[in-house]
Amino acid sequence: MNAPLRLSIVVPAYNVQDFIVETLDCILPQMRDGHELVLIDDGSTDATVERARGVFAAWPQCAARIVQQPNAGVADARNNGVAQARGEYILFVDSDDLLQPGALDGIDAAIAQYAPDVIATDFCIWYPGRTAKPLEYHHLGYLPNVVVEGPEAILSTYFADRHMYVWCKIIRRDIYLQLGLPLFPSGRLFEDMAIVPRLLAACRTLVYVPLVLLHYRQHPVSITRVITPQWCTDFVLALASARPHLENAGATDSAAMRAEFDGAATLFYLCAIKTSFQLPASAKPDQVRADVRKIYLGSLFGTVEKTLHNLEAGQLASVTLRNGRRCARQVRQALADSTVFKWRQTINRAYKTWQMARQQRLSKTN
Repeated sequence: MNAPLRLSIVVPAYNVQDFIVETLDCILPQMRDGHELVLIDDGSTDATVERARGVFAAWPQCAARIVQQPNAGVADARNNGVAQARGEYILFVDSDDLLQPGALDGIDAAIAQYAPDVIATDFCIWYPGRTAKPLEYHHLGYLPNVVVEGPEAILSTYFADRHMYVWCKIIRRDIYLQLGLPLFPSGRLFEDMAIVPRLLAACRTLVYVPLVLLHYRQHPVSITRVITPQWCTDFVLALASARPHLENAGATDSAAMRAEFDGAATLFYLCAIKTSFQLPASAKPDQVRADVRKIYLGSLFGTVEKTLHNLEAGQLASVTLRNGRRCARQVRQALADSTVFKWRQTINRAYKTWQMARQQRLSKTN
């Protein structure tokens, strides 16, 4: 008799025929009784489904299936994945990322020992096109292998770390269902950043397992093809849209928790403003920056000056004193529409665009 399903691995996929085999080959050999793999095909028009079926055929002992839906975007695919999942916990793996050896055993061990509402892990950002330092390892700020109790303790470190991806959090399926489906906002970028804070606010316990769960693939594509006005607005909207839900859940009742939220929102605002300088003139970047500013200011619990003071005084766990001071200075310049700030960002982004184009050329020749 098969064991009850302990873990559902959900893989949303759309037109990833060049990557899906490698991704599945990293998952299926690790699967045990009590695991299932659910691939949500989001209306692919290439050979994604055929290649996935070929990999599944080589592992008939694994509980793996494909669910096909009309193309609707990754948020809808995630929502469908939650609805289709039957395991006690859900792990999302993007369809071009690589689950690392021992990851599923590590998750199973944490479930058996602690049975927490959420398991948090380390991860690695992977730049396949880089010749130097292709791997960047990221570690979380929680104490390892210790049960963290209560939404405030869970969220304070979460906002300080600012690693807001859903795929480095293994969360009980009941928590997803408690918030109601569909959960991930359809048609939005950074859909997981908008939802993970809400999920964590509903969790009573977290355990951080210091293993590198996966390699998060970065594609060497042109910046100008990736960055859009929606990218900039959705980036700051993710936290802004989570705020009222956190308030209703009572997760931001303390002044310290509100300060950490405002600190994270401020750092995200600065990132979006800097990124907006990659937009072409036809995208009306000045208007985009005005929209980003409006969303940011509306998301804060306190005043901008109070948040910038906290950054400058080193009173937030999210940044060092030196970085906090630099961030506060740049935010003031951005809010004041400083000509010097604009000039520096234009030069910096032009240089980064040149760097990326150069890296693309080198990767093609290697």
